[in-house]
Amino acid sequence: MRVELSEQSIDALAEIISGGAANGYEPSIGLYRQGWKLEAWFKGFGVPFDVKSESRLPATTTAIRAAIFIDTGNGGLLKRIIESSADPRDFIREPERHSAVVEYLNKHLFYDGLKLEWAGRIMRLVEIAETAPVTGELSAMAAGIDFDTASRDLDRALRAGADDPEIAVTAACAVVESVCRSILVELAIDFPAKQDISSLYRAVRDPLGLDPMKEGLAPEIVNDVKAVLSGLMTAVQSIGALRTHVGGAHGKEKGFRRIDARIAKLAIHSASAIALFIIETWQIRHPGRKLPLRDKPKRS
Repeated sequence: MRVELSEQSIDALAEIISGGAANGYEPSIGLYRQGWKLEAWFKGFGVPFDVKSESRLPATTTAIRAAIFIDTGNGGLLKRIIESSADPRDFIREPERHSAVVEYLNKHLFYDGLKLEWAGRIMRLVEIAETAPVTGELSAMAAGIDFDTASRDLDRALRAGADDPEIAVTAACAVVESVCRSILVELAIDFPAKQDISSLYRAVRDPLGLDPMKEGLAPEIVNDVKAVLSGLMTAVQSIGALRTHVGGAHGKEKGFRRIDARIAKLAIHSASAIALFIIETWQIRHPGRKLPLRDKPKRS
């Protein structure tokens, strides 16, 4: 992955790593590190740090530029530096500060086509995938309602779309599953015995009132809306079947033929449209009520 940082991102990264100027007017978002700690921190990456000729913050900026000069390959060095600047282990006593650091960096990294996201217990720097209108709208909505599970699944699907279509299909399926699971959790409804995409979608249909006969629609379009909703169920079942047959969650036999990236993108866009419809319906049925975050426990 190639990492090219703008001047603004370099400045933001330097502030996070150093903790800002010692005599700054406002408290820094980052962790304050003394000169000797900064020297040891950069030494771990093989990057020179000289606090004798300039103060901590400018010296940190210089060290980052040195890392850019050293890192003439695939961006691995810069990637590790950025990830380490937001290492959650450094913020065990201040988790709120860690969230602020990630948000601050991501606001700058966005313009470089990059973002920090959770990968298990650690942070990973990833590329922001280009999105079609429907996936972009879903991504924006998921971020706006603090629904980070769907955001991660969607990002994973988009990044894998061209290079690993099987993984993309699995992630696309997970987008819809995440939305349905979160609605069931928030409404305190038990999960269905079989927790595949079709069963989860069926479980949220009645609570969300996805029945055209209940919408007070004009008689001449009731059948049309009913047909669209029937098609939605067909799409849900088809995405689940595609995941079962070619998804990246299962091993593949010798001679397995990979699917066309176009099919993976079709699954991504279809799943995005379904998830967007479910979330919009949720917002109409329960205005102002947020879907649960990633760390909220699930019902069994």
